[in-house]
Amino acid sequence: MINSLFKKALNTIPRPLLIRLSYAVKPIIAVALKGDRYTDPIDGKSFRRFLSYGYGKTRPNVLGPSTLSLERHRLLWLYLVRETDFFSAQAKMLHFAPEQAFYKRFREMHNLDYTTTDLNSPLADVKADICALPFKDDEYDIIFCNHVLEHIPDDDTAMSELYRVLKPGGKAILQIPQDLSRASTLEDDTITDREERARIFGQYDHVRVYGRDYFDKLRGVGFRVDEVDYTSRLAPAEIDRYRLAPGEILPVCHKD
Repeated sequence: MINSLFKKALNTIPRPLLIRLSYAVKPIIAVALKGDRYTDPIDGKSFRRFLSYGYGKTRPNVLGPSTLSLERHRLLWLYLVRETDFFSAQAKMLHFAPEQAFYKRFREMHNLDYTTTDLNSPLADVKADICALPFKDDEYDIIFCNHVLEHIPDDDTAMSELYRVLKPGGKAILQIPQDLSRASTLEDDTITDREERARIFGQYDHVRVYGRDYFDKLRGVGFRVDEVDYTSRLAPAEIDRYRLAPGEILPVCHKD
């Protein structure tokens, strides 16, 4: 019952309103699913199962009940905790389309000078077009822009803007939905039907499916890119307990 209601909300309620509603209902869902089989590393809480999630093709047991995290959020969190000084080093950070799982936690971190940006999100400090950012050159030590570029028709310009506002020596994490079995990115702007776009691109408001060439596109605007397969460093039991997607690549980008 909880799964079916949540799936209906994801597909019918406008995203800004859904963000507000999800904050209200997630404590109820978390209590209902409390257990010890799976753990969300972001807040350390455990559950007998996670919620299903997805547009069209639903993935079972992937949405964390307490933080509303998905596989990509939990993977990034584990990487940040275990492999970086993100939680201690002083840094000026720009966060695009801030994820609910991270927003309050990052906002409360005293080591971050933290700014959020988006065109529509109610969580954005600065309403901005990613293709024409109102920020200075070389301004930010850290940029997170996750699951955004697949929505942007002119992603080359967006990538160039991300590179421009990142400081030399800075780091940008730019996750996207990616089909690693595909060598080249698929995009076709003649497909306008919502259901057809969802079938081909994975979601009605996506404009492409990135292939393995995504990393070279980032390199083409100047980034040095580390293709981090972090699940390969984890035990199978951890991958299962944290409900991660084996083989998902973290694009960790540097400006030298």
